[in-house]
Amino acid sequence: MVTVPATAADVIDALRAEADPEQAAKIRQRVREGEPVIGVRMGTLFDIAKAARDLPRAELLALIEHDTYEPRLTAFCILDFLARLRLSDAERAELAQLYLDRHDAITTWDMVDRAAPRVLGWALMIGAFDGWDTARGELGILGELAGSTDPLHRRSAITAPLWFIKKGADADVVQGLRVAEMLGDDADPYVRSAVKTYRKHAARRVG
Repeated sequence: MVTVPATAADVIDALRAEADPEQAAKIRQRVREGEPVIGVRMGTLFDIAKAARDLPRAELLALIEHDTYEPRLTAFCILDFLARLRLSDAERAELAQLYLDRHDAITTWDMVDRAAPRVLGWALMIGAFDGWDTARGELGILGELAGSTDPLHRRSAITAPLWFIKKGADADVVQGLRVAEMLGDDADPYVRSAVKTYRKHAARRVG
């Protein structure tokens, strides 16, 4: 049973208690060169994140700002767990804004994939967050992310709309396909793979 962490330091202690040199070696293959890692199995990290869902906002921000991979991934997992709760539109907008404001803390594709659909995509889909208007054909924030020089921003642009496929209207799914069109020939393989994933699932909705 995972102890419920009350602070960012508690979370980091819980992660370090699960350190595994073999996991660390695997993780170092996908993080940026020189980025510190602890070496925590993903299932264990998710359990810790779920237990830390009620962290005060200041403590959550401390995790996001940490220089080590696992505390930051834990923070974005917490955002995802929070987005699964019954929230008001304003609360969803707040989560989405936090994701965008701290996007530069995202250094790997798995941080994007864990949080972008529910945290950003859900808020955009229900109109809780400015920047998505299917009626007017506006891509808004997703268009801005898709035009970024940072490939992780571009991956967010095409990963967030996965929520439209799950819960949105056909018009939302089509707008996501417009983002996919923008990024179809992207130079980054992790962006292209995300585009491929989106198109595959979108085809089940809109043909």
